[in-house]
Amino acid sequence: MIPAFRKFLPLFDRVLVEKFVAETVTKGGIMLPEKSQGKVLQATVVAVGPGSVNQKGALQPVSVKVGEKVLLPEYGGTKVILDDKDYFLFRDADILGKYVE
Repeated sequence: MIPAFRKFLPLFDRVLVEKFVAETVTKGGIMLPEKSQGKVLQATVVAVGPGSVNQKGALQPVSVKVGEKVLLPEYGGTKVILDDKDYFLFRDADILGKYVE
């Protein structure tokens, strides 16, 4: 079976990401209620569009690649549900940064 994000190709400068799961247990083993869990601002890029066209008509490629870990803004993005999994669609310019390994 083909993964859901393989069936979905973002257009223009859009980036499809899968957010990391929020931690529900502290290192000491204490269970955290949902309200005290922080927002998850890290994600893995699962699909990217071809890029956007600049004023001169040239293609401006997307600045991230599939598999990279990125930092997202606290708000924004469009929720997309593919095969019962939550993904988020962001513009390339909305992504705050990427983690270098």
